[in-house]
Amino acid sequence: MPTAPSWSTPETEQLRDLAAKFCATELVPHRDRFAEQHQVDRDLWNRAGDLGLLCLSIPEQYGGGGGSFAHEAVLLEEQAKVGDAAWGAGLHSGIVAHYLLAYAAEDLKQRWLPKMATGELVGAIAMTEPGTGSDLQSVRTTAVADGDEYVINGSKTFITNGQQADLIIVVAKTDTTQGASGTSLIVVEAHREGFRRGRALHKIGQQGQDTSELFFDAVRVPKTHLLGEAEGQGFVQLMRQLPQERLIVAVGAVAVMEAALEQTLRYTKERQAFGRPIFEFQNTRFTLAEAATETRIARVFLDHCIIEHLAGRLDIPTVAMAKWWTTDRAMEVLDDCLQLHGGYGYMAEYPISRMWVDQRVQRIYAGTNEIMKDIISRTL
Repeated sequence: MPTAPSWSTPETEQLRDLAAKFCATELVPHRDRFAEQHQVDRDLWNRAGDLGLLCLSIPEQYGGGGGSFAHEAVLLEEQAKVGDAAWGAGLHSGIVAHYLLAYAAEDLKQRWLPKMATGELVGAIAMTEPGTGSDLQSVRTTAVADGDEYVINGSKTFITNGQQADLIIVVAKTDTTQGASGTSLIVVEAHREGFRRGRALHKIGQQGQDTSELFFDAVRVPKTHLLGEAEGQGFVQLMRQLPQERLIVAVGAVAVMEAALEQTLRYTKERQAFGRPIFEFQNTRFTLAEAATETRIARVFLDHCIIEHLAGRLDIPTVAMAKWWTTDRAMEVLDDCLQLHGGYGYMAEYPISRMWVDQRVQRIYAGTNEIMKDIISRTL
């Protein structure tokens, strides 16, 4: 980025230096190994916790950094800049921890959040099921009350951090006769009998990211693990928290656009063809002019959304616009940047190729872009 974002402060920029160094030393050198094992090293979480890079926006009373979403965004941007999509810290800190902060009982917040901040516990949220996709009202996983416990049965797929998660927020039906109003969120600890991890899923991109199937076979958890004051609040809770998840996706998309543009400018000015730098060809300059313009517009829109979110004013349709538009534009910019690399853009050792394939899923997760457009259209 040419300048600091409009929402930045001296404190966030100081954090940026720490985050950049961490990503450069702890993520980049191990990228190929993470991809081969389909997950980051488990102790990466502990090292991040030691530096205070986890749960940055969780209050200090629960072991967090006491910051805001701006602090989370800094780490997300620095991770995206180095082309890393393996480490699921954004979901752990910016999503799972905030469900617990908003809806868990006080004693459970005191028990779980400090350990998430140190990296002792890794968090995941299990929404998607085989056959349901973005249709969260149609989940088939059930949580049946039995005395002071819930008995959970079902399966989930495409779960980020699934292989390493110690705490999983499960979207389940506590009333199968209802749609959205029968949905609840319940926390399952990985040591519970009947919980089982399936295979680590092999993806075309983000190969180093831990993405898994999870199975719940008569898993018993205390009723106190229900998030919220009563059953049936899950869908409302999801709708309140999903905007931050979608904003996290937009942060990554814009940061990748900026990184791709910077790398491609450098490549085209150094690479020679027909006796002159590729940048001197009109097609190259015009393509990069378009990419630079779209990237700048995306940054301005994103910064506006972050400022609104920090002030508590970011509404669901606007963040849906941000999620679909930035991820769509990111793919266009990345495709153009890859094309300008020629054959080398298709080689796995070039960062642009990894960015291109890793970015594609952002148009799908956190609600597909088609769902985003449907959300927007309801307000028109």
